[in-house]
Amino acid sequence: MRAVAARVTEASVTVDGEVVGALDEPGVLVLLGVHRDDTSSQAATMARKLHELRILPDEHSCATAGAPLLVVSQFTLYGDTRKGRRPSWTAAARGEHARDLVDAVVSELTARGARVATGRFGAAMSVHSVNDGPFTVLVEV
Repeated sequence: MRAVAARVTEASVTVDGEVVGALDEPGVLVLLGVHRDDTSSQAATMARKLHELRILPDEHSCATAGAPLLVVSQFTLYGDTRKGRRPSWTAAARGEHARDLVDAVVSELTARGARVATGRFGAAMSVHSVNDGPFTVLVEV
């Protein structure tokens, strides 16, 4: 499982002109990719890492600051561009498997007390964010 986590002052996801998820205060935007071999164990670990990741000002995390997260599924994080000019998606999880694990990460975050907004799995999403810093890290489990 792989995520790009960015500290943001605001972020939103729009599908067909409708905002489906948004942060109206500073928090963390998470672009989340699922590998074809990932399991629910990785989902729980990813949720813990994202919630406790100390990338907010003064080395705070969403857990310590109570800041929200916006989680957006992003299968393209497993695009392999080492050969040719067209990415290969063979490492990315197939739809239902990926959906289940993205949902598991969101459920684990919620169970930890995190405030979580989401995109819409499988939809053509427009993601808007205002990065803070910018401060962006790659998280892998």
